[in-house]
Amino acid sequence: MVITKQFPGGLRLVVNKMEGLYSVSMGILVGTGSCFESAEENGISHFIEHMMFKGTHKRTAFEISDAMDRIGAQVNAFTSKDITCYYAKSTYDHAEEAFEILADFFSDSVFPEEEMVREKGVVCEEIAMSEDTPDDLCRDVLAQAFYGDEGYGRTILGPAKNVRSFTREDLKKYIEERYNPQNVVVSFAGNIGMEEAVALVEKYLSSALIGRPFQKREKKLAFAESSLYKYKDIEQVHIAFGYPSLPREDKLMDASVLVNNILGGGMSSRLFQTVREKMGLAYTVYSYISSYTEGSILYIYAGINPANVGKAQEAIFKAVEDFRRDKFTKEEFLREKEQLKSSLIFSQESTIAQMTSCAKQMLYKNEVIDFSKRIKEIEDITMEDCVQALELNYHTQHLAAAAVGKIKKPLVIR
Repeated sequence: MVITKQFPGGLRLVVNKMEGLYSVSMGILVGTGSCFESAEENGISHFIEHMMFKGTHKRTAFEISDAMDRIGAQVNAFTSKDITCYYAKSTYDHAEEAFEILADFFSDSVFPEEEMVREKGVVCEEIAMSEDTPDDLCRDVLAQAFYGDEGYGRTILGPAKNVRSFTREDLKKYIEERYNPQNVVVSFAGNIGMEEAVALVEKYLSSALIGRPFQKREKKLAFAESSLYKYKDIEQVHIAFGYPSLPREDKLMDASVLVNNILGGGMSSRLFQTVREKMGLAYTVYSYISSYTEGSILYIYAGINPANVGKAQEAIFKAVEDFRRDKFTKEEFLREKEQLKSSLIFSQESTIAQMTSCAKQMLYKNEVIDFSKRIKEIEDITMEDCVQALELNYHTQHLAAAAVGKIKKPLVIR
C-alpha cells in the first residue's frame, strides 16, 4: 500500500510498504535536470550529483562511502533530462543509518575545492567516454536534431568547457533555486512503514530544506526538424530517427507504447524481423519512446555497415509505412499487452524500481501509483485504442534524424 505525506514547506514523502522483505530502498528525488538548464549551466545538474558525494561538514568523501559499506548498504545517484535522484538500499535493521547518511550529503554537502578539481576531471572523462560510445552519442545528436539546442535537446553531461568553468558559487546558487522542498520528493519502498519513514524525514531532512524558496523554471519545447551528423572513425554508422509522440499523461500513451513495441520492441518486432532477420542489414535495430510531460520522442535506432546506410534507412521507413498502412494483428496486440503487464508486475518485485516510480509519479503528477488501477488500465487497452495511437504516431512532419560514423553529410529525410 502506497501512502503519502506533505511536510510544512512542501516536501513530499511517499512510502510503499512491501511485506515479507528484509530490505528498504530510499531515495531523494529532485525535479531538475538538463532540460531546465541554460546554455551556460548545461551539465550542472549532473555535476552537482557527482559533487554531492564529496564531503559534508560531518564526513569526508571517503567517510560517506565507508559508512555505507560498513552497514552493507548500496548508494548511488543518477541524472536525467528532468530528474536528479540520490538513493540507497539497505537491510531494514540499518535503514535509519543509511537514510541519515543519504540526508547528510543531500542537505549538507560542502563541495571542497580540491574535490571540485578532481571531479571535473572525472566528469570530463565521462563526457569523453560518451563521445566514444557511438550509440549514446547518436541519441544525443538525435535529441539536438529533434529539439534543437534548448530544453530536451541539451545533453545531460553538458559540454566539457562548462564543467571546467563551474564554481562552488554556481553549484550553491543552482541548488538554492532547484533543491527546494516544493521540488523534492522522498521515497521509501520495502520493509518500512509510514510512521517510521516520517520519523526519519523529520529527524534528518525536512528542517534542513526549509527556507529555500521555490523558483519555477519553464522548460522550452520546440521542434528543430533537422538531420544532423557527427563524423567518427569507427566501423559502423549509427543512425537514428525521431518522431513526435504523445505527452506522458495522454490517455493513449499506454497504447502508443504497446504499438511501438510491435514495431521495434523486441526480437519478434517488425523492425527486427525485417531489417535484421530478413535483410541482414543490422545486428541491432529497435525503437522506444522517451516520454516527457509536454510531449515524447519515438526513437528508431540501428547500427549499420557504411555501405548499407541507404538500404537500411529505406528499409526502416518502409517498415514504418507498411505498419501504418497494414496495422497489426490481434496476436501481436495480445502478445504486447501481456508484455506490458508482465513488465509492470516484475517491477513490483524490485524495491528500487518501486521507490523510483512512486517518487516520479509524485513529482510529475502529485499522486500515488495505484498498482491495481495500472494493471486494469493495461487490460482495458483495446485494439481500437492502438489503431488510434498508431495514427497519432510516426508522422514525418517533425521527423528528425542523426548519424554517427564515417559519414560526411546528414541523412536525407525529406
